[in-house]
Amino acid sequence: MNIKARIDELIKTINKWNYEYYTLDKPSVSNQEWDSMMRELKTLETKYPEYLRKDSPTRKVGDVILEKFKKVTHKIPLFSLEDVFSKEEVSGFVDKVNKEVKNSSYVCELKIDGLSISLSYEKGLLVKGATRGDGVIGEDITENVRTIKTIPLKLSKPIDIEVRGEIYMSKKSLEEVNEVRAKEGLELLKNARNAAAGSVRNLDTKVTAERKLNCFIYHLPDPEDYGLQTHYEALNFMQNLGFNVNKTGKLASSLEEIINYIDYYHNHRESLPYDIDGVVIKVNKIAAQKRLGYTAKYPKWAVAYKFPATEVLTKLEDIIFTVGRTGQITPNAVLFPVLIQGSTIRRATLHNEDYIIDRDIKLGDIVSIIKAGDVIPAVLGPIKERRTGNEKPFKMIDVCPICHSKLIKKPDQVDWFCSNESCPARNINALIHFASREAMNIDGLGERIIEDFYNMGFIKNVVDIYHLDHKKEELMELEGFGIKSINNLLLSIENSKHNSLEKLLFGLGIEGVGAKTAKTLAKKYKSLDNLANASIEDLNNIYDIGNILATNIYNYFHNEKSLKLIEKLRKLNINFDYINNNVMENDNLKDKKIVITGTLSFIKREELKEIIENSGGFVTESVTKNTDILILGENPGSKLEKARKLNVEIWSEAELKTKLGY
Repeated sequence: MNIKARIDELIKTINKWNYEYYTLDKPSVSNQEWDSMMRELKTLETKYPEYLRKDSPTRKVGDVILEKFKKVTHKIPLFSLEDVFSKEEVSGFVDKVNKEVKNSSYVCELKIDGLSISLSYEKGLLVKGATRGDGVIGEDITENVRTIKTIPLKLSKPIDIEVRGEIYMSKKSLEEVNEVRAKEGLELLKNARNAAAGSVRNLDTKVTAERKLNCFIYHLPDPEDYGLQTHYEALNFMQNLGFNVNKTGKLASSLEEIINYIDYYHNHRESLPYDIDGVVIKVNKIAAQKRLGYTAKYPKWAVAYKFPATEVLTKLEDIIFTVGRTGQITPNAVLFPVLIQGSTIRRATLHNEDYIIDRDIKLGDIVSIIKAGDVIPAVLGPIKERRTGNEKPFKMIDVCPICHSKLIKKPDQVDWFCSNESCPARNINALIHFASREAMNIDGLGERIIEDFYNMGFIKNVVDIYHLDHKKEELMELEGFGIKSINNLLLSIENSKHNSLEKLLFGLGIEGVGAKTAKTLAKKYKSLDNLANASIEDLNNIYDIGNILATNIYNYFHNEKSLKLIEKLRKLNINFDYINNNVMENDNLKDKKIVITGTLSFIKREELKEIIENSGGFVTESVTKNTDILILGENPGSKLEKARKLNVEIWSEAELKTKLGY
């Protein structure tokens, strides 16, 4: 690789992206792509300092200044913070601080996704508001700043002071603005950060006022001038003056407390009324900050931990097809490897043929990938403006990629299916599903082992799993199988016979019956035999079970092949009854459709969800006219307002405790 040419290319590209992001407020790439390229540039410049250029974006805090605004020179430069992307890097930051300052304390704050600003007051009156700009020279946005309600025009004390903060647009405000723009036929604003930046830098102050922007103040450049010794004191001082200071800030005395703060807000960020993209960690004592000092670009006493990306861009290199346990054919994206939520992603689902065609996805496209929690990554769609003309159209296959049988598709379905019920891929995936944790939970019978056992002829169907004890000597001849591992596997198989009915129902692989539906059916009918005798009408009357699913369940229990399997399982003494596991039911929750919003202080969301479902209630994600109860935690989202409009019953945490008998 030509190092100088690569550095030149990186500088040119990043400067172009910075111009689009900071000046035009129209970014053409994701944060993940920008971060990746910037880190590559930093690495190369460190390794090859002879190629370091004066115009490198690594030497700049921001970018060029718009000519339409008056320029403002900051008395004290506005430094940006160094980004870190892993908890190991956070640990490294703490270690560096501890080498210089023993027993240091820290302040953890949310990294608001907005526009950095500086506010200046004289004798307690607002005289100037300015953007960060390049850190030394910003833009005078005083008149627009005056329209933001959370920025005080007059302080509680007549003092001279400069403070720094972040102007942002709430999720609710973005939603309201886009509702108006949609009615007027205007292009919708893509995200809150760009909407805030564009609004505050608009020449028409009426536009800024209409956008209902907000502001959090988080930094006092010269705290010692006011007799303050810590950053935490400075936050309280600014709040007492009338500034809007984010109340989520927290003191931390150890790495463990910092990580706990990061984990909490990573898990609860969606419940916040505004967007955040990370956590800022600052050394608390001002004297320690001065001792640590600055690099040419960053303070050494603070870092910004950025949450792992949930949506990233990468190249779609190929499309391959897999066969599920029902014979369903799923197209999957083969991607240029990309890091998302701490994992390197090389595959993502494309769902089905219609999904690809509707989104006009082509081979060679730059595509947007999303991953939420443990959900399989999915392709959202192509970035069409990044196309080069070399992309190739998608074409659906017409035969099974495993057994080469003809694919079939029913008129009312979107998915293609392998027509061969004996297709090896179908059988293997059915076995994997049956043994999985949410189904029969047979520890030691993972995907690779099932595939090996299938190919060796040990198991061809689920009944064979329960006859593996007859093949103990043969199993011991296999590489990696000793007496202990075989005994553990056989014990796990034996224990699975005593599972509650819902795990067997889910494991049977009835079309459309997931883990949640299996539990609903088990609780309703108590035994497999009762369920087998249920009519379509009976099944259709159960909440969340429509006519198609009811028909699927009914047909399964009236299919000769299924009945033979059930009788074989019965002879193996596999439990066919629902086991309540002594979970207390609550009549206050029975048959209620319930939505949970915000953060609950005394009970975990999953624990509450389990109580509701075990009591015969239903947890849903969206507030509708059919919602019976909204459970209200701290920092609720837009669901609260919608519930009020629809006159939905709202329970506070205190009321919830009473209803649960806490």
